[in-house]
Parts: sequence; C-alpha cells; structure tokens
Amino acid sequence: MGSKEREIKSPEVQLGGNSDPKRGSKKLGIYFLESDDRRTAFGRGYSGGVGGATPVNIHGKPIPDINKTGGWIAALFIFGNEMAERMAYFGLSVNMVAFMFYVMHRPFSSSANAVNNFLGISQASSVLGGFIADAYLGRYWTIAIFTTIYLAGLTGITLLATIKVFVPNQDQCDQIALLLGNCEPAKSWQMMYLYTVLYVTGFGAAGIRPCVSSFGADQFDERSRNYTSHLDRFFNFFYLSVTVGAIVAFTAVVYIQMKHGWGAAFGSLAIAMGLSNMLFFAGTPLYRHRLPGGSPLTRVAQVLVAAFRKRNVSFQSSEFVGLYELPGKRSAIKGSNKIAHTDDFRCLDKAALQLKEDDGTNPWRLCTVTQVEEVKILLKLIPIPACTIMLSVILTEYLTLSVQQAYTLNTHMGHLKLPVTCMPVFPGLSIFLLLSLYYSVFVPISRWFTGNPHGASQLQRVGIGLAVSILSVAWAGVFERYRRSYAMQHGYEASFLTPMSDLSAYWLLIQYCLIGIAEVFCIVGLLEFLYEEAPDAMRSIGSAYAAVAGGLGCFAATILNSIVKSVTRGKGERRESWLSQNINTGRFDYFYWLLTIMSLINFAAFLYAAHYYQYRSKDRIQTSDRQSEKGPGSDHTSINAPDPIRTPQLSVFGQE
Repeated sequence: MGSKEREIKSPEVQLGGNSDPKRGSKKLGIYFLESDDRRTAFGRGYSGGVGGATPVNIHGKPIPDINKTGGWIAALFIFGNEMAERMAYFGLSVNMVAFMFYVMHRPFSSSANAVNNFLGISQASSVLGGFIADAYLGRYWTIAIFTTIYLAGLTGITLLATIKVFVPNQDQCDQIALLLGNCEPAKSWQMMYLYTVLYVTGFGAAGIRPCVSSFGADQFDERSRNYTSHLDRFFNFFYLSVTVGAIVAFTAVVYIQMKHGWGAAFGSLAIAMGLSNMLFFAGTPLYRHRLPGGSPLTRVAQVLVAAFRKRNVSFQSSEFVGLYELPGKRSAIKGSNKIAHTDDFRCLDKAALQLKEDDGTNPWRLCTVTQVEEVKILLKLIPIPACTIMLSVILTEYLTLSVQQAYTLNTHMGHLKLPVTCMPVFPGLSIFLLLSLYYSVFVPISRWFTGNPHGASQLQRVGIGLAVSILSVAWAGVFERYRRSYAMQHGYEASFLTPMSDLSAYWLLIQYCLIGIAEVFCIVGLLEFLYEEAPDAMRSIGSAYAAVAGGLGCFAATILNSIVKSVTRGKGERRESWLSQNINTGRFDYFYWLLTIMSLINFAAFLYAAHYYQYRSKDRIQTSDRQSEKGPGSDHTSINAPDPIRTPQLSVFGQE
C-alpha cells in the first residue's frame, strides 16, 4: 500500500460458517491491518490532541483539572432541568385532554387521540435530538437549544389559555351542552394555533429527552473504581427527578388550574421551565463534555454500502488482506474508543475486509472494524427496547382509561375530595417510595438471590418491570369487571359522570402502584442498559431508543383503540364498543384483559431476546513492541482480550 502498516490480532474467528474440521472448514486468526494514511470517516482529524472518549470542556479542549468538574454537583444542575421538563410534559399530558374537551369543545375521544399523538411524536422524534447531539452539536448545546424551543412552546400554550380570542365562546356551555355537543366548536385557525404551539413544545421535548440522561452520565469518570456504582445510582436519582416533576404536575399544577384557571396552570409550567433553563446554564463551568463523533447515519450508511459492494468476496479469497483498523489507541470516530471485533452479523464484516486494491482512503469502500462494530451494536440493541413498547401502551391507556374510571368513583379521602386529574399521582408516589428504599431494601434482598453486587443486572430489572406490569393490567381488568357490575346493579348505567358514593376510587391504587413499580424497574434498567451498551459516540441515539419505544407505544395505543372500537362496535340498536364514552355500558374489563394477553406474549419475547443477549465488555487497547514476530524495527498494536466489567455469568437475562 505504500504506507507504514501495523497489524492487530483479533480473537480467532470461525470462517466458512462451520466449526466441524471434518467438513473442510478451518479456524483462522483474522488480522486487523492499520494504516497511518487512513483518514477519518469524515475527512477530518482530531482537534486539540483529544482522542477517544476523553472528556473536554465546553470549547472542546482538554480539561486541565478534571477533578474540579463533573461528578454529583454537576449532575444536580442536570436533575433540575429534567425535573422541570418532566413537570411540563406530564402537566400537559394530564391537563390537555380536559382543556381540549372543556375549553376547545372537542369530543373526549378525539381529544385523547390528539394528546396521544402529541406524546407519541414528541417521543418517537427523540432520535432526531440524539442524532444532532452525537453528530454535530454535542449534548450540551442540543439541550440548550431545544430547551429554549420547549419554553417558547409553553409560552404559546399559556397565551392560548389566557387570551379569549384563541378559544371558542364559553357562554351557555354547561356540562349538559358539552355532553350533547351543543357548545360552539373551535374555529379551524384556533385549532391550528393550538396544534402548532403543542407540537413546538413536543419538538423541544424531543431534542432534550435523549440527551439529558446521557449528558448526566457523562459527568462521571469511566476510569474511576466506583464508576459502575455511580452510574447505577445516577440513573436511579435521575428517574427520581422525573418522578418529582410528575408528582408536582399531578398535584400542584392541577390545584393551580382548579383555583386560578387554565392560563395560570400552563403559565406555571412555563415559569418552571424558564427557571430550570437558568439553573442548567448556571452549571456550565462544571460540565464535562464529549466531542460529537460526526454523523452516525453517515457511518451506518458507509458500512452498509461497503458491505454490499463486497458481498460476493469470500473471507478465504486470495485477495483478502485483513480486517481494517486505525493505528494506536485512537479511533477514526471522535468521542469513541476502539471496539474489538465480534462474530455477530458476519455479513457486515465485509465492510472492513481489506483487499489488495484497497488503499484505505475511501470510507464508502473500506470501513474500520470499530465503525462496523458500531452498526452491529445498534442492531443488537433493538430487541430490548422494542419489548418495552408494550409497557408504554399500558401507561398511555392508563392516562385516559383510569381517569374515566375515577370519574365514576368516590374520590373522597376523609373530608378531602381529591380531583380526578390528580389520580395519576399515585404511580409517582409509588416510584418515589421504591427509589427511596431501593438501596436499603431491594438491593440487599435481591443480591442474596442473584449474587449480583447491584442486586440485579440491567436486563433482570427490565424483566421484573415487564412482569409487574402484567400484574397491574390484570388487576385493572378484575377491578373494572367489579366496578361495572356494581354500576349496572345500582342504576348508574347512563350516569357515567356521576360518582358512586359507596365505591372508593382508591381501589385504583393497586393498579397505579403496580404500574409505578413496573415503570421504575423497567425504564431505569433500560436507560442504564442503553447508555452502557451503546457505542461511545452514539450514546444519545442509544438513549433515544427508549424514547422512541415510548413514542411507538403511544401510537400503538391510538391504533389499538381504533381497532378495538371498530371490531367491537355492535350492530343494530346496540352500537356500544368496548371503549364506549359511557364506561358503564362499555367493556373496559375486556380491553384490560386483551392488554394482559398481549403483555404475556411480549414478556415471552423479551425472555427470548434477553437470554441470547451478550453484554458488551469494554475493550482495553494496548500498544506493545513484539520483536519476536516481525523482527527488529517493527511495531504492532494488539487488541487484547477485554476484561469484563461484570462477573461473567449466564442467565435467562443475557450473557455477561
């Protein structure tokens, strides 16, 4: 090739797809060839002498004294931003359905679907925020820009609820007129303005969500002896801040709305978001940053194109030189360490297969092993967050169905009457309690069973969460059957907005608390799993997987509702579907049991995926002179077998 080359010996790779020597296949060692002439995947090198995953300051320069940055103090500023963002998110999700029904005079079902679509789009589009952060701006600047957009959207919603010209006439619009659909409908331009500011808010949330957890985790030093413990605690406290924001949204914001109106309620969300922005920017001198690694989509495309172009080339071809990698410890990708070769998705290895005619300067023909392994990791991660979509479906259904149940029940607690819209606070309270007792109760008990120093592995926690969610939705079906029978027997068949004084709404606490426990185990475990397993330069996209799963769950809930309404709507005089607006004549119990069956199938799929998942060990690259193999004057860089972070074990929840 005319350039100085070095070779890296990888773990031995089975060629020919057969390990039986009697059938003529052979086990060979693959060599990674390194070239000093190789350019980066985007035609540029590193700035400031910073390579790999080394933390830098806001200017992209090495941090002189890393001990004066990052850590728990920096994380506290990030917790504050996430708390306000979640407060606004849940404040909108719980209040917007009622606002569209009572103020904009939209039917309840269409209001619920509109809010579900808003929640789904804001989560599913999180991959865009992750892409921008990993490719160009970095996590800090992505959060800074999108949190400002978020604030602009909340301000627009506040103006909508405050200025009368943006809403239809409220005169002569009482509860009876609402139910009969006799109130003045919102004008098309009024709905257009509402949807515009709502989706601007969702766009802001989409940019923040995949970056905040990853940016917070970036504040801890990977080289620290206690790094894994710090990371585990960080994600628990991170979700605790999410929970606190939700609790405030379900209580204080609802109280403000009841006492001072919709404008004050939405205005409080905007004020909280503005204060959190100030807090986030105040912590700027303390933050550790990671260099954006360039467009991950470009790198993925390069691997796919290069592998396709060499699809007919055999690993046993005489033209085969080796698998390609860069020299030394630095990767071709900013913000990333090298990744050792694995045997998964062998067809993609052809993207790094170097032939004699390859000069190593065209990344669309020849990719590095690290670049290929990034794509493999992204593919291997997909089944796990995909299995959490069902949990998101249940959470989305609870936001509307459980509130409809609560309207028919007695919400008095002694002399205090709890507003129906406050009912979703109870999952938050159960999450808060569980996280408070997690390290003092759950970890010691589970450690005794699993032998894991953290109580349970990440996939085990996700599995526990999915299992508990099945119990929650099954109980919801049992209680709904009892509630409906009670309503029919006591003459409430047509009075679906009249509370039954002898049946307490606090029976709903069982399903609420169970789903809260499921959420904390599943989502916290998933966030930590995606952060640790994702490639170094794609951690925001890895975190976006969780948000995308949540968004797809919202869309799936809307589609499922439409299918169930269409299929179960009766013929002739009886045209009530399972999800009738009159909950007493509908069959919500059947719908909950349908969700239970779907959850059981999903849990079986998760067990299968988790059993065959192998945790990614962190690679340790070493450079050494191996005079004995090439003689004096030659130097080699070897990728040694990695030291696993965790104790090796094989369980139903993956190989470690």
